[in-house]
Amino acid sequence: MVTMNKFKAIKKASILGAIGNLFLLIIKAVVGFISHSQAMIADALNSAVDIFSSVMTFIGNKIASKPIDDDHNLGHGKAEYIYSLFISLIMFIMVYNIFKNSLIALISKEKLIYSVWLIIICLITILTKLILFIYTNYLNKKYKNILLKAASKDHRNDCLITLLNLSAIILSKYNIYFIDSIVGIIIGTWIFISALNIFIESYDVLMDKSINEETKDKVYKIIKKHEEIEKINHFNATPIGYQYQISFTIFVDGNLSTFKSHEIANNLEKEISKKIPEIFLTVIHVNPIENSKEITGVD
Repeated sequence: MVTMNKFKAIKKASILGAIGNLFLLIIKAVVGFISHSQAMIADALNSAVDIFSSVMTFIGNKIASKPIDDDHNLGHGKAEYIYSLFISLIMFIMVYNIFKNSLIALISKEKLIYSVWLIIICLITILTKLILFIYTNYLNKKYKNILLKAASKDHRNDCLITLLNLSAIILSKYNIYFIDSIVGIIIGTWIFISALNIFIESYDVLMDKSINEETKDKVYKIIKKHEEIEKINHFNATPIGYQYQISFTIFVDGNLSTFKSHEIANNLEKEISKKIPEIFLTVIHVNPIENSKEITGVD
């Protein structure tokens, strides 16, 4: 039930994000082109990227929410990261256009046409993005989901970007026009860094990067609470979307019955899955041991 609620929450957040950004894209683009504001045009392109991101998040989330089947034994979680990779590539293309247009405007000393509508658009953007940030941040705290976390950060960053844009517009009223192009370059740099982070994170998951040390430590702390387990080795982790499948071998007293030793493993599997949301599946192999008690790390 929690998993289904999470997928529904991501779906709703992506739809609201797309609607909000479509509205902002239209008003930013119209006013930006009329006033020749490179910062506003860059901000409009940023909204276009956000729409694409919301659509990709919606599609990726829809695929990832499909249950395990015979062809996909570990589910469809990696779909989110395939689509995230697409998002990062589109963002890189957007960054190129923003840099090019802003540099041309800076070199040619193109002046924006000051308008009170530029300020109004900025204030509308900040208000819209602030509402979306509060909403997605609330959902992220509730479900602890990487997509919701990324969305909330994106909305927060957009507020800061638009504040920069607003400062450039205000300065243009006093004939300080070059700031507009510089803000466009800053926005482009901001989008580039975001795209690079998305690309690296997606690439790591698709290339089966191992679980981070913090989560692994959580697993070891749970294991150490079980006095029947005398040793552990062969720890492995495989990403399946934003979660992991882990496997390892535990060593227990060789005099225990087969039923008892496997009961220990089964209970541990359930406990890890219950207490650590990052773990999708735990597979434990059981071996007998005659040595003294010693829980060790990966061999």
